[in-house]
Amino acid sequence: MNLFIYDQTFEGLLTAINDAIDLNIKPDKIISTKFFQDDLFATKYDIVTDSDKFDKIWNQVKEKSNEQNCQRIFKAYLSEISDIEMIIYNYIKLIIETSYNVEVNFSEDSVIKINNIQKKVGREAQRVLMFVRFQRTIDDIYYASFDPKYNVIPLTVAHFRNRFADQKWIIFDTRRKFGYYYDLKDVREITIGKQKINFKSGKVDNDVLHVSEKLFQKLWKGYYDTINIKERKNIKVHIQFLPKRFWKYLPEKDFKNTLVTS
Repeated sequence: MNLFIYDQTFEGLLTAINDAIDLNIKPDKIISTKFFQDDLFATKYDIVTDSDKFDKIWNQVKEKSNEQNCQRIFKAYLSEISDIEMIIYNYIKLIIETSYNVEVNFSEDSVIKINNIQKKVGREAQRVLMFVRFQRTIDDIYYASFDPKYNVIPLTVAHFRNRFADQKWIIFDTRRKFGYYYDLKDVREITIGKQKINFKSGKVDNDVLHVSEKLFQKLWKGYYDTINIKERKNIKVHIQFLPKRFWKYLPEKDFKNTLVTS
């Protein structure tokens, strides 16, 4: 059994795929160091992330297909689903070894899988953009929490930077415990503690909320209740458009003045 072990980064994964193809060794499994469990009967290849190898295989994919297809692969990687590494390996190997553009050849299993997975990831990223609710803090930073099914926060950074270029903001993934902070100039990846954030609800502690934010949330809840026509309520359709897992981040769904931090 050939086991390729990489550092959980996208660059590391493509380095592993590049090495497998160059060495003409078919991996039985490609796994990150986070999930690796030693196997005495496996031939293990510890992959060292190499930017040159990454560029080499990434450029091959671009040349044999296009930039849009590269984005499909990256989105599929962000799904974090079981065995996504082998799905991407099979897809990239197919692209490199085929004389024509394979991205619409739906007779190939890897093509179908990559397209289905990346569509799900894309839809999740769109939901994040649709249902974002920033909370203004006393430091004049706008904070928003998310708990996305897939690791889609990196796909949203460009939108938030363009849309909210005139304000400082933090977008944070409470499931994966990382986010991005924009300081009016640069965006950088961050981690934060739980002292003033309730990771279960995504709410900022009441004592660090800006006074205008408290008023805004109260007004927004009142507006929502006013326009919500009870006689026309259709919970089934409502959940289709607004999944319940996003409700905890919406002030109109769960408005509480007292927050318990953990």
